[in-house]
Amino acid sequence: MAQLNAVLALEDGTTFSGVGLGAPGQRTGEVVFNTAMTGYQEILTDPSYAGQLVTLTAAHVGNTGITLDDNESSQIHAAGLIVRHCPRRHSSWRATQSLHQALLAQGRSAIAEVDTRSLTRHLREHGALNGCLLVAERIDADLAVAQARACPPMSGQDLATTVSTTQSYVWTEGSLDLRTGQHGGGRGQPSDGKHVVCYDYGVKHNMLRLLVDRGCRITVVPAKTSFDEVLALKPDGVLLSNGPGDPQPCDYAIDTVAQLLAHDVPTLGICLGHQLLALGAGAKTVKMKFGHHGANHPVQDLETGRVIITSQNHGFAVDEASLPKGVVATHRSLFDGSLQGIRITGKRAMGFQGHPEASPGPHDLYGLFDQFVSMME
Repeated sequence: MAQLNAVLALEDGTTFSGVGLGAPGQRTGEVVFNTAMTGYQEILTDPSYAGQLVTLTAAHVGNTGITLDDNESSQIHAAGLIVRHCPRRHSSWRATQSLHQALLAQGRSAIAEVDTRSLTRHLREHGALNGCLLVAERIDADLAVAQARACPPMSGQDLATTVSTTQSYVWTEGSLDLRTGQHGGGRGQPSDGKHVVCYDYGVKHNMLRLLVDRGCRITVVPAKTSFDEVLALKPDGVLLSNGPGDPQPCDYAIDTVAQLLAHDVPTLGICLGHQLLALGAGAKTVKMKFGHHGANHPVQDLETGRVIITSQNHGFAVDEASLPKGVVATHRSLFDGSLQGIRITGKRAMGFQGHPEASPGPHDLYGLFDQFVSMME
């Protein structure tokens, strides 16, 4: 592949030069770092990364290429990718294309040969910063810095509507069986399986697959679907999905949550959905310094004392000090003490900040889906 030049410029004037991958062009967004050692494809296709330039701290990224079955959505949502090294050749019996080819096909850019350790330390010290990734034959670093400074902050942005489906649809696909290469579910489901309506704020496919594995029937609806429209679908439960951006501007979702709680509809909120559940119950959220992005975050279940390993991807958090009476903390991060889970006393509603579908433990958090099914019984 023809080599392009690239630069990552931060709003504070710091620049990192490197080699361009994927499509040439200019991309802006909030620069964050993810400490997961694997899963670059799942990270890129996670809608929660919309509007962000993602730095991966793993030294080698792209070794196993791209396998379409591993996508968490229909496309790459991350604004750009920043890596230390991307090999020229990938090796996996499941791969259908290289990381470079996938980025190029979807018009996304990446930069390699960056000192990601230095960049990560910079972000830890100064917090997440807006940046501009420029991939071209000729690089204008000053222009890139100016574009980084012109990028709007993540706070105040409702990005859920930009990644949500525009039409409702039924999901029937279960988990992938690597022995057969086929997804389970969809056929032979019990007709009395619990009907879950999922609000799509940027839902990941594996979240839906795990519910299908538990016999659920899934209807996915756009982010701004009204409570009355959802109620007309006669759901046994409602899933508030993950998603990008600041939860506070999502007033349409917060209002819906308040109605779900008032009618005691069994509700599970995950990541952004967890934050919206808390806001709908009267709590507040805050912007974190550099957020949680990784697959090795220890979280303690406050009710059992058990420590679970979680996958995390969020730049906002629920302020535990703001929890109103009746909203109980159930999980807390052992990294920084931030709130990771809630349940609503007297209601069939709970939320979890991490990503239980991402198999970090690898099955530490699958029980949350079982609890949700039990709430619907």
